[in-house]
Amino acid sequence: MHIQPYLYFDGRCEDAITFYREAIGAELVMLMRFGEAPDGDGCTGPMPPADKVMHACLQIGDSQVLVSDGFAAGNPEFKGVSLSLNANDDAHARKLFDALVEGGQVQMALAESFFATSFGMLTDQFGVAWIIVVSKPMPGA
Repeated sequence: MHIQPYLYFDGRCEDAITFYREAIGAELVMLMRFGEAPDGDGCTGPMPPADKVMHACLQIGDSQVLVSDGFAAGNPEFKGVSLSLNANDDAHARKLFDALVEGGQVQMALAESFFATSFGMLTDQFGVAWIIVVSKPMPGA
């Protein structure tokens, strides 16, 4: 079994894709717009504009994150969830942290902790919460 996060950016998905590609090297695996959906696809109710992202997949390291504009109402909310990035080393953690916090807000400054050589928390410009970590080796592991 595998869990993949699916983030709805409420109309700002294209901006988010561009930001994550530049900030953390995300690779766009696929993208489909609402205008590309076949007729009679089973969706009911008003459809978002044809140019909005219906479904896209980003490859970030070994993980994939699915993204969409959803119904493009303009009010994305990401509550009670954080995406955790395990950096290669402290320099990599600093680079990721600084890039993701651009236009966002630091929740906990990147610093050493009892369990990590680097640990920090931030909310990016889209409201997505991130944890950046470089774990210390666990005793007995």
